[in-house]
Amino acid sequence: MLDIIAFDADDTLWHNESLFTLTQERFGQMLAGYRDPASIAERLYAAEMRNLGVFGYGVKGFTLSMIETAIELTDGQVGGAVIQEIIDLAKGMMLAPTQLLDHVGEVIPQLAQQYRLMLITKGDLFHQEAKLARSGLGQHFTHVEIVSDKSIASYRALFDKYKVDPARFLMVGNSPRSDILPVVALGARAVHIPYERTWAHELVDNLDAQQHGYLEIEHIGLLPELIGAIDGK
Repeated sequence: MLDIIAFDADDTLWHNESLFTLTQERFGQMLAGYRDPASIAERLYAAEMRNLGVFGYGVKGFTLSMIETAIELTDGQVGGAVIQEIIDLAKGMMLAPTQLLDHVGEVIPQLAQQYRLMLITKGDLFHQEAKLARSGLGQHFTHVEIVSDKSIASYRALFDKYKVDPARFLMVGNSPRSDILPVVALGARAVHIPYERTWAHELVDNLDAQQHGYLEIEHIGLLPELIGAIDGK
């Protein structure tokens, strides 16, 4: 039944959003003299949304959005020391160890023995390649695709590239917007594994698994049994 099982990377295989959350909290502390934390977070998110089409996803775009927000909130008076601290925070994020989620280290090698696995992640090419290398999981993926965005068009292009029938493709991820709904819309299968925190941009209102035709499990350790039921093994 299944030709390819594809996985999202960030917050599906390894922790990612927690780094952004900690960095954003520190950023709010740096600018506490200018705005309250909620206002700072709102302005930063607005900058991120404006800049997605320019800088794309990932730490580098996030960093430039922090710098832009700092300039705006201080009316251009932000000091060089603050800019340097933002850059240092970004370097820390880029160089942070890749911390696997629970069960990932066992599940991925297990599934790789039976299925062709694909990694589909979006963001900065250099950073995503580095995280994959540090994860120790790279050898288990037959295909790795680092894309600028995850849309219906980008998934359709991957189906065409690998000549895979959507009905024989399964996507596993934490983001409803990026990993689940576009795949289901193309007639493929999807398994949603919620992460403890999700970036607001990736959330979808009134999401219902039964209505949209995808499956949901609590953690990735439950995936092999679910796939066995799907694939009749």
